[in-house]
Amino acid sequence: MPKILYLIAEDWFFCSHFLARAQAAQKAGFEVVVMTRVGTHADTIRSHGLRVLPWNLDRRSLSPISALKSIFQVWRIYRSERPALVHHIALKPLLYGSLAARLAGGVKIINAPVGMGYIFSSSDWRARLLRAPIRLALRLLLNPPNSKVIFESPDAEKAFVEEHTVRAEDARLIRGAGVDLALFTPTPEPDGVPTVVLPARMLWDKGIKDFVDAARQLKAEGVQARFLLAGAPDTANFAAIPEETLHAWAEEGSIEYLGFRSDIPDLMRQCAIVCLPSAYREGLPKALLEGLAAARPIVTTNVEGCCETVIEGVNGLMVPPRDPARLANALRTLLADRPRRILMGQASRKLAETEFSQETVIAQTLAVYAEWPGT
Repeated sequence: MPKILYLIAEDWFFCSHFLARAQAAQKAGFEVVVMTRVGTHADTIRSHGLRVLPWNLDRRSLSPISALKSIFQVWRIYRSERPALVHHIALKPLLYGSLAARLAGGVKIINAPVGMGYIFSSSDWRARLLRAPIRLALRLLLNPPNSKVIFESPDAEKAFVEEHTVRAEDARLIRGAGVDLALFTPTPEPDGVPTVVLPARMLWDKGIKDFVDAARQLKAEGVQARFLLAGAPDTANFAAIPEETLHAWAEEGSIEYLGFRSDIPDLMRQCAIVCLPSAYREGLPKALLEGLAAARPIVTTNVEGCCETVIEGVNGLMVPPRDPARLANALRTLLADRPRRILMGQASRKLAETEFSQETVIAQTLAVYAEWPGT
């Protein structure tokens, strides 16, 4: 039985974005191993018959010593487990994993450069400092011999190929993690005051502050609506918004801060609009795919990844990033027009069904795994 090993920084992200694909790989005849930083979701992974190997990775650390220790740990696992195929997900896993695989030898590699917007789009000094060395590291490690690279956005694929970081023949496009169309079902918008929900990790670069400013403006104008923030700060991310800031915004009364929510399907049913005003290059935000499947109109920014989910004026509206006034205008337009919201929601569901189903993503991923005969 061939073995596939997923190398991923966080167990919760694996459950959210890759568990369904890993289960499909298992059904296709793979032994599946997940190497990750063990948090609160490792038992969920194990409950599906997948093996979990702890990885001592600190996503915030910039220490070369810490990096070497993490790489050495991966190398030892690759030497002992001898996976036929490794699937590296996001920046540190693909850099560390590709180097470890090269040192271990004989490992087929899939690299998935998702969630790299912070390095390439953030104005944070750490991101600016890291940008040049990360670009060099990607040129050396992203697309080694006997590897494929999976992109979530055609814009990202085009950019990496044109920069000669990835060979065109090794690039593959799989648009996001897909969405479970049976879990996120279309339901009528609730009566009463309409609700706008922003479901995301509470990061500055997700446009959270722009959403708050837009809500303040609309509330000051007397617009009747609720504005919800659903998600927790990702404390391992340099762009995390402090909890005290989120609670202070809520105390002002313009927004409601819900914190982490596990009942996202219910939350989607309660809302009228799904909003994500991200200011950086996304992969393909799963929250927006879930909004599509729930038949809700989308308000987002015209940045890489987010723009994939909107046909302008058909199932949603797009605004420039870091522009709370334009964001307020878009939200005002839809909040004032329920019939338009309903039509847009129907178009969102159709887009989810034709472009972003979980079944499509699983089939495309398994097709990449099958590109190596005997794997």
